[in-house]
Amino acid sequence: MHIEPGLVDASKILLSYATATAAFAYTFKLARDNARERGLLSVSSRALISTALVLFYFQVLPHQPIGVSEVHLILGSTLFLLFGAAPAAIGLASGLLLQGLFFAPSDLPQYGMNVTTLLVPLFAIASVARRIIAPNTPYVELSYRQALALSTTYQANIVAWVAFWVFYGQGFSIATLTSVLSFSAAYMAVVILEPLVDLAVLAVAKAVSHNLFFEKRLHQGA
Repeated sequence: MHIEPGLVDASKILLSYATATAAFAYTFKLARDNARERGLLSVSSRALISTALVLFYFQVLPHQPIGVSEVHLILGSTLFLLFGAAPAAIGLASGLLLQGLFFAPSDLPQYGMNVTTLLVPLFAIASVARRIIAPNTPYVELSYRQALALSTTYQANIVAWVAFWVFYGQGFSIATLTSVLSFSAAYMAVVILEPLVDLAVLAVAKAVSHNLFFEKRLHQGA
């Protein structure tokens, strides 16, 4: 899910700085609240693990340029379930930045767009989770339908943000619409696969005792 260089030119890219700043501000609020509840060490540890996983997802797992962007197996819902919203958001932002700094410098001008496209869907997952998961249900007890709802929320929001940046940068035309549709269709494979990964990871997590390296809700009700 990387916005291609040049898709949004310099005269329009200022908007991405504003959206990224808003996403960072909300991430800071979540992290501060979580640190008050669990302690700074817990939040920092989970964020560090998330960062390492995100870098692994981007650099090692298969990714394919399709249409206007690249299709990645980002596993945003997996990060959310294991580590919580704040550490997952920090991991996504930090992993994306490290990839740009050390492996793909051409992506750095698009960092604001890319980080917005990753973080806002994560916040949407947190909102959906509060509505569809009963307060007394630990995440390790999620059903396939619930995991699918979280994954679909994340991927659909990514596609929507990619489409927004494409049409914002290039205007609405048959060519841009075709590129967006091909990218969206390719992401359907991720929507199918990610809930299965989530359930497999949660099944393994059942055997792990609750500790500071995981989201408290993973093993306990709210």
